[in-house]
Amino acid sequence: MATKLEYLSSIAEDVLKRCAQKLEIPVEGLVEEFESGWNPDEGDYCKKLVEFCSSKTLCQKMCQDSIQEKINDGSFSRLTYDMMLAWERPRYYDEDGTESVAKEHEERIARKATQEQEDIPLFYSDIMPLLVTNEASVGEDAFVWMGSQFPLVADVANGRFTFETLTAPTGLRLHHPAYDIFLKNMDKCIQHLQNQTKPNGVELADDEYILHVEGTASSQRVVRHVGTTSWPGRLTLTNYALYFEASGIINYEDAIKMDLSKDVEQSVKPAATGPWGAQLFDKAIIYESSDLSEEIVLEFPELTSSTRREHWLALIREIMFLHQFLSKYNINGPIQAWEIHARTILGIIRLHAAREMLRISPPVPTKFLIFSLYHELPKGDYVLEEFADSLKKVNSGHSCSASSILRIMNMYRSIPSDEIVEKPSQEVESSASALEDSPSLKTAIKQSREEENEVLIAKAMTEELKDDGVIDSVMVLTELLKPLKHVVPWVQGIFAWERPINTVAVLVLSLIITYMCH
Repeated sequence: MATKLEYLSSIAEDVLKRCAQKLEIPVEGLVEEFESGWNPDEGDYCKKLVEFCSSKTLCQKMCQDSIQEKINDGSFSRLTYDMMLAWERPRYYDEDGTESVAKEHEERIARKATQEQEDIPLFYSDIMPLLVTNEASVGEDAFVWMGSQFPLVADVANGRFTFETLTAPTGLRLHHPAYDIFLKNMDKCIQHLQNQTKPNGVELADDEYILHVEGTASSQRVVRHVGTTSWPGRLTLTNYALYFEASGIINYEDAIKMDLSKDVEQSVKPAATGPWGAQLFDKAIIYESSDLSEEIVLEFPELTSSTRREHWLALIREIMFLHQFLSKYNINGPIQAWEIHARTILGIIRLHAAREMLRISPPVPTKFLIFSLYHELPKGDYVLEEFADSLKKVNSGHSCSASSILRIMNMYRSIPSDEIVEKPSQEVESSASALEDSPSLKTAIKQSREEENEVLIAKAMTEELKDDGVIDSVMVLTELLKPLKHVVPWVQGIFAWERPINTVAVLVLSLIITYMCH
């Protein structure tokens, strides 16, 4: 055992000691427990040891009690980030030759943040790539692995897309300052949503959670258009419905409910609004349903872009796709259904947190939303089918499931009646039960990403041709050649004697020209 431990990197050795300390067992005992169930055929002793220790610590210590305090003081982000570093660099020869990761770790802890909290989004978006180049950073695979073990920061279904979006300003490498702020923003978002008041005249279900609110005194306006009149009000989205409350003299009026969970014909699409019906401002949405006698038009006023409208549109569609997914794949069990709800809720919270970090260039909403993402991507239906199959193999009562994450983040009111939350066993459960993506799901996601990249490359080439003027030249040439389309049918008509007078005239003209040439 001692010989094998010598091959551990300094960061992996540090993580091993901290895991043993949290589990209150000696390092030797933790290693012996791992080796008792380790199969040499699995290979990569160091990485498997890091996975075992990290998973055991997360399941038995992090997934049982509230972690909000640990997120706020930075200890949770520090530990999980180092776990990702250790997973990515488990062996001593994986480290940089000049300076060990452990030394960088100590320097980062000693370094004090000089930027104010409210300036962090600007700092991250514009200057971070210049300041964190030499810092130890985490790659995509490690980020997705952490999502499979502890699905707070990412979901295995769309974790790679989330990572690409978060790390776009930093060269597709995740640095600890950004990771720490991302987790803290998620916690702030959850607290903000919990402080929202429920819509007037509505009794929310036990498993219904408020996911987004606008139109209040502290947020931007939302306006409903009814014919030629406009009504400002408050718009609330939950994981079941959309509620609009028109502003009254003192309080809001009773909410109008748009039930997104019903299996009826309904749709939501972008729209333009303006005075007297003139479609001048492309910042609205139209909701239509067979349950409603008329369509509902909601506008999200802002000065320049339609970012708010696109954000709301993506969130509403995600909830609609969620319930369509449950219906299509007959996921009727309360355990599995609630797990899907929990993963959707966490995806929306991640999106809110990312928007706070990337204020200058807001992220594409679908990169954080599972169902909206795969409704857009090529072969997305195949991914969703594999996703549904993988859910049947996952134990949602597992201590590190998405529903358990909501519980330890204090965003949990009730447990489905037949759900049994298991106590953490002494043996770490396999990665498959810890929300590890199945091989078939992993393959489907990979194929979908590859085809998306091909589509993006094709679009980029088209845009490049447009910039070079090639497309415009082809269009001009096409317009010039359009009259020739009528020549061929006319000649065919001459030879077919469809119009004898024209045919005789052509023959006479041909004879005259031939005679004159001789």
